[in-house]
Amino acid sequence: MKYVLTGSLGHISKPLAAKLISEGHQVSIISSNASNKEAITGMGAEALIGSVEDVAFLSSAFTGADAVYLMIPPKWDPADWLGHMKKIADNYVAAIKTSGVKNIVVLSSVGAHMGTGAGPVDGLAYLESKINELDVNAVHLRPSYFYYNLFAMIPLIKNAGIMGTNQPADHKLVLTHTSEIANVAAEQLLKLGFTGKQVVYIGNDERTWTDITNVLAKSIGKEIIPWVEFTDEQSLNGMLQAGLNPEIAKGYTNMGAALRSGEMEADYWKNHPKQLGNIKLEDFAKEFAAAFNSN
Repeated sequence: MKYVLTGSLGHISKPLAAKLISEGHQVSIISSNASNKEAITGMGAEALIGSVEDVAFLSSAFTGADAVYLMIPPKWDPADWLGHMKKIADNYVAAIKTSGVKNIVVLSSVGAHMGTGAGPVDGLAYLESKINELDVNAVHLRPSYFYYNLFAMIPLIKNAGIMGTNQPADHKLVLTHTSEIANVAAEQLLKLGFTGKQVVYIGNDERTWTDITNVLAKSIGKEIIPWVEFTDEQSLNGMLQAGLNPEIAKGYTNMGAALRSGEMEADYWKNHPKQLGNIKLEDFAKEFAAAFNSN
């Protein structure tokens, strides 16, 4: 079969491509960075160099594919973050219509059921809604908090000796490893057994912030790392002081508030996956320690 993947050589798309190629399938990878071409072809995939903001390019790329994997690439400088995400979603929809591809796997997120109020996930909810309007088979993958997002805590630990965000220490967070997302996406694409529109939640571990700080502290040789619950205002100002785009800082603050309220993960708990992935917090802690000690 022929698969077209967005996401270039990212944390999910690269291992996903490797799995599909290892099964003998034809894989094309879309990347906006021409310097990735050699690495893509070196994997045994076809490199499609172009922009997801170019509908004609996407339409050509999707034509003839048995299935496509869609994700909205991160962009850190838009004046209108949600508007940018909606534009990419609309481009994908237009390309699907033009190309006639019938099987779609979408990287969405926990919280997409809300529609609005979950920061950047609002853009993914929009993508889901637009795909659902099409005459295609689609599965929306909804992972939760990526383990690797915890790397952003490293400067806070080193500079202030704390960890924190705008959730309390006893908030239970669903943690997901990107390799698990790649595994689930590969399973869906290889079987192509999904029909209609489906949602699949993905998680590896479910732990409180207290658990997370204790495990990560141990991994870097500390007895304890205090957890500090920031107000939304403190969280926003901290991200702004770190140089984050104001629109993105506001979005992440809203997402943190949605987690704190329980609303963002409510549908996950209602439709709990039958099985969690094998990579637990203690396993990820080794990756965290390596990153901490390399800086």
